[in-house]
Amino acid sequence: MTDKKIPSEIQQRAQELHEILQRANHMYYVLDNPELPDSEYDRRLRELQALEQEYPQLITPDSPTQRVGAEPLKAFAEVHHEVPMLSLDNAFSDEELREFDRRVRERLNSSEPVEYACEPKLDGIAVSLLYRGGLLERAATRGDGTTGEDITRNVRTIGSVPLRLLGGDPPAVLEVRGEIYMPKAGFAELNKKAAAAGEKLFVNPRNAAAGSLRQLDSRITAQRPLEFCVYGVGLVEGAALPERHTEILRQLSRWGFRINSEMSVARDIGECISYHRKLGEKREALAYDIDGIVFKVNDIALQQRLGFVARAPRWAMAYKFPAQEEMTELLDVEFQVGRTGAVTPVARLKPVFVGGVTVSNATLHNRDEIERLGVKIGDTVVVRRAGDVIPQVVSVVASKRPRDARTIVFPTHCPVCGSPVESAPGEAVARCSGGLICSAQRKQAIKHFASRKAMDIEGLGDKLVEQLVDEGLLHSVSGLYHLQFEQLVALERMGQKSAQNLLDALERSKHTTLSKFLYALGIREVGEATARNLAKHFGDLAPLMQADEAELQEVEDVGPVVAHFVAEFFRQPHAQEEIEALRQAGIFWEPEEQGGEAQPLAGQTWVLTGKLETLSRSEAKDHLQRLGAKVAGSVSANTDTVVAGPGAGSKLNKARELNIPTMDEGEFLAMLRGRGIAI
Repeated sequence: MTDKKIPSEIQQRAQELHEILQRANHMYYVLDNPELPDSEYDRRLRELQALEQEYPQLITPDSPTQRVGAEPLKAFAEVHHEVPMLSLDNAFSDEELREFDRRVRERLNSSEPVEYACEPKLDGIAVSLLYRGGLLERAATRGDGTTGEDITRNVRTIGSVPLRLLGGDPPAVLEVRGEIYMPKAGFAELNKKAAAAGEKLFVNPRNAAAGSLRQLDSRITAQRPLEFCVYGVGLVEGAALPERHTEILRQLSRWGFRINSEMSVARDIGECISYHRKLGEKREALAYDIDGIVFKVNDIALQQRLGFVARAPRWAMAYKFPAQEEMTELLDVEFQVGRTGAVTPVARLKPVFVGGVTVSNATLHNRDEIERLGVKIGDTVVVRRAGDVIPQVVSVVASKRPRDARTIVFPTHCPVCGSPVESAPGEAVARCSGGLICSAQRKQAIKHFASRKAMDIEGLGDKLVEQLVDEGLLHSVSGLYHLQFEQLVALERMGQKSAQNLLDALERSKHTTLSKFLYALGIREVGEATARNLAKHFGDLAPLMQADEAELQEVEDVGPVVAHFVAEFFRQPHAQEEIEALRQAGIFWEPEEQGGEAQPLAGQTWVLTGKLETLSRSEAKDHLQRLGAKVAGSVSANTDTVVAGPGAGSKLNKARELNIPTMDEGEFLAMLRGRGIAI
């Protein structure tokens, strides 16, 4: 059956209804200034629904009728962020915020005050919304900053998210970042309905928002009172944005986004501290939860000069509010053993509600902290969620100590394997000396080795690692590559397909990079950034293993402590044996070019624009960095080459104006292959 021809007057009326309802949504959800009574809005919406039912060709992705949700998904798809969604560093005192300001001015080589944008830090879920041609194309969670989950169908149901940007001349590509949250009133109403229905209550608005966003059935999300507030931008192509962060937010408001009405500008760090105190005083009266204030250098050019560290921008800081504290009883202390053998005392508490969650465990850090607190089992203690995240015991209510309070005895032998517990001179942390003999350390080492940022062994979850170790099937990380199909299918809840998938994932993981392999080894104090620097400096594993501490300190960001840990690790016979076993199992990588000048693209600046079809933006960036190039976000006279995929806009035009060489994706892939990178 062919679609009926739509009369012109019907097309015109549908367009009028689109505009009326879109404006009404914006006034209601974004500006909090409704102009249509609910009954009138409902009549217009039903009229449009009737027209679309009769003429399905009228249904468009930005239609106001398309916010009701759709059939459930089986799972969320994975999304790679074109521009990483970095986290923020935190300050917890005026002194720490002043120190942040000092570092900013020092890096800018300026004694003048710096202007900051001030925004309440909403206690919600960070998301990315991608618009092309003014239409919402994709919504994704932050995830690990590089990869998130596709939650487009759920986000489309949120009234404060524009499906089409308002105003004229939106950018060809606009990625906005913001927070999805649940207002206090909506949260109270949601729990009221849940209680009436005999359902489980949500603990706090943030948990309710997170649970609502992760519904596979978007029709459920559509019933939840979620809001979206924008706080910045990611990828932008086809338009020039203002030169100050606060003006960018105002432009986003003109395009239809909600911005926080409490946003302000501080002329110096003193005004930032005053703003933090003022918002702290009115925190409880706000219609939504906030857990601090975010301060950002307002000038975008200065932001670009300041740049980033591995996980956070140097130009922004989240100043958290004082942590919430409660009193409870310390019932017992247990000792956990981590990947590096650290023996950590964990307080088992009488459950108490602190900072929006029920806390039954808290860290006591180490033996020195127990002695400093003077805490005993049976004491009444004050528990704080430091930074609103990590529960910790901060003090003892001595006046409430019972007569039968017991002294906490730190173990002399590992509670897991019985090996001696040792403390190095000058270290507060006590460690199990058992190494991989200790099943606790072995489990944690294998979990780390298999994690996404390390060897990325899909399907090897924490519970399966524990099961394999407990069953005696796994005694080291190299043992992973000797697991047999028959062993796996014999495990409880392990089917043939899951077993084969795991073996396939193990086989795929054998082809890796030197930096990932170094990170996977779990050397103390060697994170992703340090592993990359070591790989880049030494080029391959053999020279790194032979390096002494003085040679190691020549590596960028490697100081005496890290150099000692790296050298000591490679001196250990069991580490050498394990590395050899992993190489014999088939793990391999292409040697990396050493140093700056030896790399073929060293000293060059490249820019990626448009949508690459074979590689993700992050994969292309990784390849360029391995070849020594710096990857910039904008085109300037200092740019050496621009890689332009489909949809490239203003960056490609600027490259042509400046006579900068450009490549399409095919030429880029050929260049990578010619430099020895397998695609």
